[in-house]
Amino acid sequence: MTTTDAAAGPAASAGDDDAQRRILNRLKRARGQLNAVIDAVESGADCRTVVTRLSAVSSALDKAGFAIVATAMRDCVDDDRPGAESAAPGDRLTIDELEKLFLTLS
Repeated sequence: MTTTDAAAGPAASAGDDDAQRRILNRLKRARGQLNAVIDAVESGADCRTVVTRLSAVSSALDKAGFAIVATAMRDCVDDDRPGAESAAPGDRLTIDELEKLFLTLS
């Protein structure tokens, strides 16, 4: 699942757009933190600095991953409401697939 999957298609709601924006912000923050790790290694920074910055990257990526899975779970629940437009059959995730995605983050 890509970050754009969270808000794909013409039926995407404002909530989907907001979720996608938050996920992209987390990923961009992680990218900035990874650049800081690279700079620290290139400049010969001490181990504590490198590991602390690397931990921040890891945490930011974990949070982005959890947000992506949470958005997919919400979409599955929302799609089951009476009268809600459902996703295309190939786009929906099963509970088992969601669980597997969630567990890959741990």
